[in-house]
Amino acid sequence: MIKPNPYTKMQDDAIMSASKEELTLMLYEGGIKFCNQALAALEKKDIPKANDLILRVQDIVREFQITLNHDYPIARQFDNLYDYMHRKLVEANFRKDAVVLNEVLGMFRSFRDTWKEAMKLARTGAAANVS
Repeated sequence: MIKPNPYTKMQDDAIMSASKEELTLMLYEGGIKFCNQALAALEKKDIPKANDLILRVQDIVREFQITLNHDYPIARQFDNLYDYMHRKLVEANFRKDAVVLNEVLGMFRSFRDTWKEAMKLARTGAAANVS
């Protein structure tokens, strides 16, 4: 009998109890993690692993696109950026191009950092409204 991995359970619990904002941050972190792992796989010439990891990043980008709230005008701009990222990921995967993959990684980092700052501002704004 296979013993359950306690880390997996902890991860599942964190996801199930996370707010929408925290889930978005987790997706950005996942995109960064899988890009870094794909770059390492490319460096080792492990093409099947790089392919799988880049596909995971593509899935994350598509999730962002699917969940965009188009009630806000900025959603169109994000959709265009995510579409660009997806096309670059397809190109990076096809060509096994670390330079292109690094471009997407930089975008993920920028989005993640901006999202973290927005979360912090929302918290301090909410705290100021309570006082």
